[in-house]
Amino acid sequence: MKNYLRLLSYIKPYMRRLVEAVVCIVVAAGANLYLPWIIKDMIDKVLAEKDMEMLNLIAVGIIVTFIIRGVFYYGQSYLVSFVGQRVIIDVRDVLFRKIQRLPLSYFDTHQTGEIMSYISNDVAALQSALVDRLIELFTELSIFFGSLVMMVMLDWQLSILTLITVPLVGQAMKIFGRKLKKSGTVVQERLSDITSMMQESISAVRVVKSFGREEYENERFHNQNELNFKAEMKNVQQMSLLTPTVEFLAAVAVTVIVWFGGYEVVNGRITAGALVAFLTYAVNLANPVKRISRVYGNIQKAMAGADRVFSVLDLPESIKDKEGARDLPKVEGNVSIEDVSFEYKEGIPALSHLSLTARPGEMIAFVGPSGAGKSTIANLIPRFYDVTSGTIKIDGYDIRDVTLASLRGQIGMVPQETMLFSQTVRENIRYGRLDATDEEIVEAAKDANAHEFIMQLPDGYDTKIGERGLNLSGGQRQRIAIARAILKDPQILILDEATSALDTESEKIVQAALDRLMVGRTSFVIAHRLSTIFGADQIYVIEHGSIVEHGTHEELLDAGGLYSNLYNIQFNKGNLKGTPF
Repeated sequence: MKNYLRLLSYIKPYMRRLVEAVVCIVVAAGANLYLPWIIKDMIDKVLAEKDMEMLNLIAVGIIVTFIIRGVFYYGQSYLVSFVGQRVIIDVRDVLFRKIQRLPLSYFDTHQTGEIMSYISNDVAALQSALVDRLIELFTELSIFFGSLVMMVMLDWQLSILTLITVPLVGQAMKIFGRKLKKSGTVVQERLSDITSMMQESISAVRVVKSFGREEYENERFHNQNELNFKAEMKNVQQMSLLTPTVEFLAAVAVTVIVWFGGYEVVNGRITAGALVAFLTYAVNLANPVKRISRVYGNIQKAMAGADRVFSVLDLPESIKDKEGARDLPKVEGNVSIEDVSFEYKEGIPALSHLSLTARPGEMIAFVGPSGAGKSTIANLIPRFYDVTSGTIKIDGYDIRDVTLASLRGQIGMVPQETMLFSQTVRENIRYGRLDATDEEIVEAAKDANAHEFIMQLPDGYDTKIGERGLNLSGGQRQRIAIARAILKDPQILILDEATSALDTESEKIVQAALDRLMVGRTSFVIAHRLSTIFGADQIYVIEHGSIVEHGTHEELLDAGGLYSNLYNIQFNKGNLKGTPF
């Protein structure tokens, strides 16, 4: 109930429409409750007393009742659906915004498909709980209490006997509700596993086909589907047990009514019409109890999705603006890393007591074996992660004391694996600065050596490039990413192995664009190919999270250390493309 009440708190902005919906539900239910009374009058007055005037009134009453019922049924359906859909949209927006604020460490440990499942499968479960089930719940409760009032009006003693089964029904629903919640959680987890597996397999479709692993992937998906089937059937089994249990208890109540009511008719205490009406109301009482139990079960299943959604919403945002954070003014590009240590996992250092300084306009390069900590440094500067100890300052400002937006707004990144959106070339470049004009976009593309190939595309700058830009070559994607960075015009630039995945010809074109991009900017370059950093102002050699050497290219060659060894591996042995160290 805690999370359901929390979910219902999202209804507050739409309370007026919800009240209108409840009024419609009550009136529609009231129209249904009038029909048994018509049956009573039909038996006791029309059939027994041959009252034609009453017969005419009953005929008119039936028509009017169904007109009222139809109008208010439309109102309840539309209004509850409106409120439910608006709440679901709000929850989905809040959840997506939360995911956008989560630190990179969260995405390091959660699959993309799992995260997508929260917004798709789990929110869809909430939609069921809030829209369809909410209408049923209000409707059945209205019929239940309305029938109860009419029964008391007809015969209060018989009503008391009928209500004996209510506590038993409540206990049954409580027991089954716990089980349904548990099995519903398993169902949502299995759906998440299926979504994750699908996303992973489809994203890696080229790997799958290159290894001929289609049947293997089919088998993996089949196994996940079977697990989901078993979870669903466990839930269905419990739902199927709940309904007959409630129906049996309702049958006990009806049996009591039939026997005791018949006894009272025989003794002349109530009329036959009153007994028939009472029985009809009792059925009206039993059916809502049965349906409410089913609705309750479905809500419990849906709330498993709510638990998963709220578990994400309640996650701490470890990387966020501190209280009183100020905007970082336009920077010159002085960057100092002072005695910085960092751990992805507690007790396992990725960087240890690392210090370095970069002055405006300098090119700082990082080289070293894979896993040495080069990319970690690049991720700490824009504060994708917070340092474990030490400080990083830009123009004297501790990056933890300024707002994330103002910090990252002055840092540009060109990674090895360029991520483009499935929009037009123009919109992908404009992502660097959303208010850029078309002329500025073209100018940025020219500076990135991209304008010529863009104009050869079917629709030029308005060509849609497909998911992740897979319709373009690696070099073309990288040049669009460079154009995006040029348009942003950052004072600090981070190039994370930006040319290592390119062929020699593409590398020359992209490197020329990068050289143009770095002019006048403080640049941090992570490189596997040493040829791209010969002109760096300072080269830092990283090993096991520490700086083991630093200096210019010539100084490091003369030192004869690790850098010199890497240089000899790449060039003296003819490995001009470099090795994955």
